[in-house]
Amino acid sequence: MKRGTLCVQGGWQPKNGEPRVVPIYQSTTFKYESSDEMGRLFDLEASGYFYTRLQNPTNDTVAAKIAALEGGVAALLTASGQTASFYAILNLCSAGDHVVCASEIYGGTFNLFAVTMKRMQIDFTFVNQDAPEEEIDRAFRPNTKAVFGETIANPACAVLDIEKFARIAHRHGVPLIVDNTFATPINCRPFEWGADIVIHSTTKYMDGHATSVGGAIVDSGRFDWEAHAEKFPGLTTPDASYHGIVYTQRFGSAAYITKAVVQLMRDLGAIPAPMNAFLLNLGLETLHLRVPRHCANALSVAEYLSQHPKVAWVHYPGLKGDKYYAAAQKYLPNGSCGVLTLGLKGGREQAIRFMDALRMVAIVTHVADARSSVLHPASHTHRQLTDEQLKAAGVAPDLIRFSVGIEDIEDILADVEQALEHA
Repeated sequence: MKRGTLCVQGGWQPKNGEPRVVPIYQSTTFKYESSDEMGRLFDLEASGYFYTRLQNPTNDTVAAKIAALEGGVAALLTASGQTASFYAILNLCSAGDHVVCASEIYGGTFNLFAVTMKRMQIDFTFVNQDAPEEEIDRAFRPNTKAVFGETIANPACAVLDIEKFARIAHRHGVPLIVDNTFATPINCRPFEWGADIVIHSTTKYMDGHATSVGGAIVDSGRFDWEAHAEKFPGLTTPDASYHGIVYTQRFGSAAYITKAVVQLMRDLGAIPAPMNAFLLNLGLETLHLRVPRHCANALSVAEYLSQHPKVAWVHYPGLKGDKYYAAAQKYLPNGSCGVLTLGLKGGREQAIRFMDALRMVAIVTHVADARSSVLHPASHTHRQLTDEQLKAAGVAPDLIRFSVGIEDIEDILADVEQALEHA
């Protein structure tokens, strides 16, 4: 199936007499006829459902759709995008391990990595993603277990050179993990460029309507864990908590996702409610229709702002002359996303006045849904960062993140125009 068809029909293929729409299995537990049947599930000798903290049919159906959209072998839904970032790393790393990460990432992810996971003794080195390969190579250590970056950085709108980062990661025998939230699989499928694991904050474009917080982890199934067995003992050596099974030997290409389910979900349990997975699926059904509209509207706004005398600068990968325009043409030829950033002449104070003057476009923490919104990251999502960290993350003090929705473009531009006049 093409991606548009997968959005509508992927994951759930009803049999004769079954519901046309994905059912909501709103149940914590599942019944079996014998103790032996239940025991086989706990020993990972049979597939099935016994407790929603680990797996649920509604969640797995939606995860299968996302895996198909990304071209992966398996996927796992999580309770939030932050959980997806956390689990993706924790599934590979233990205390004393190290990860190389692009510095231009979402502020919440930066804080998770640089503060919370550092307390767990997992260390991160943040690198300039535009630096030469040999410079990034120097960030690696013998205990490095993964490389992490965002297809389109939030909010800097920097485009990751996925091929370069995949080449570097594989040279050091570790997987590349890519957050594909802003691009979505409609505009970019990182596996096609060498990435090994993809994550999403499904809260954003995939849900698309600001109804449900969620995340997803997708495995390409292509990384050879056995070839680097000494780096990934959690996947390649016996797990005593499951009678000594070895995930790579028992589950093959699905080893990574299986381990995340039966270890991390078992012990930490950050799984979405089936109702949230159902709402996410409704958003996925129109993803292929909404994303092009977001991109078209965002490009129109970017072109308008780039010509306005009160605007100091605009960053949007689809805008000709943008620093990442060439990279966007390579990795995102059909459009990048609906998010752009701008700064006004007059700096931070002028940015606040502009935002306060908007009438239809709302000031919200959220981003990437059907409604247009703005945010001042230095005051909101990234306010925990120092000035040096803000600069490293590509977040200027005057930066306004503009998430352009799917409203009529004339109404969006009219609101921007009147707000600029008042500012």
